[in-house]
Amino acid sequence: MNGTSVAARAEEVWKVYGSEEARVVALRGVSASFGRGRFTAIMGPSGSGKSTLMHCLAGLDTVTRGTVHIGDTEVTGLGDKALTRLRRDRVGFIFQQFNLLPTLTAAENIRLPMDIAGRKPDPQWWDTVIETVGLKDRLGHRPSQLSGGQQQRVACARALVSRPDVIFADEPTGNLDSKSGAEILSFLRASVREHGQTIVMVTHDPVAASYTDRVVFLADGAIVAELDDPTPETVLEAMKSGEVLV
Repeated sequence: MNGTSVAARAEEVWKVYGSEEARVVALRGVSASFGRGRFTAIMGPSGSGKSTLMHCLAGLDTVTRGTVHIGDTEVTGLGDKALTRLRRDRVGFIFQQFNLLPTLTAAENIRLPMDIAGRKPDPQWWDTVIETVGLKDRLGHRPSQLSGGQQQRVACARALVSRPDVIFADEPTGNLDSKSGAEILSFLRASVREHGQTIVMVTHDPVAASYTDRVVFLADGAIVAELDDPTPETVLEAMKSGEVLV
C-alpha cells in the first residue's frame, strides 16, 4: 500500500502506562496501515490494546515510542494546537455513548464541530449524508425525542458531514439493539462503498466485523492475525484459533 492510499498508519508503536511494579504495556511494537476508502475492524479480548491503538491513531492519546500518521501528517510530532486542528478538521469520531448535546436539535448536533471550526457544510454533501442515515424527518428533534438508534445516526452524520480523512468508531453499536445496530453498520458500510469514506472500528462483535473489508486482531498489545473479506463465521473461527480468543 503506497503512502497516498493510506489514511492512517502506526509504525512500531509502543504504549506503556505507569512504571516499575505498576507498569502496563498496552501496545507492543504495533505496525499497521489503514487504506483510504476501506472499512477496517480492530478486534481482540478485553485488555488487548484495541481501544488504545485507536486512541493513539486518532491523536487522543500519546505513544511511548514509534510514530503515527494521518495521511502524510505525523501525528506524534504535533503540538497541542496543531493536534486539536487535525482532530477537528481531518478526523471523525463515533463513540458507544452518542455524545450529543441535549439542548441542541439533531441538525445542530450534526453541524456543531463545523460551527466551532467556522466552516459550513457543503449543501449537496449535507443532503447526501442526511439521506444516507435516514434523518430527514428528524432534524428538528432533540436527543430526548429520538431513539438510541436515531441518536447514533445523528452521531454518524456528525462524523461524516465534515468529510474527514478517517472516521474512528469505538463500539458504535454497543448500546443498540440488533436491528438498530445493523442499520448503523449498513450506513457506515454505504459511506465507505458509495462515498469513499475511511472507517476504523473497534468492536468485539463478529457480526459487526462482517460489515468491514478487513479485520485486524490484537492480543496482549500486539497484532496476531488479519482477515480480509470477513464473515461472522470466519471471524469466529479466527477468534477461536488460539491467540485471538476473546
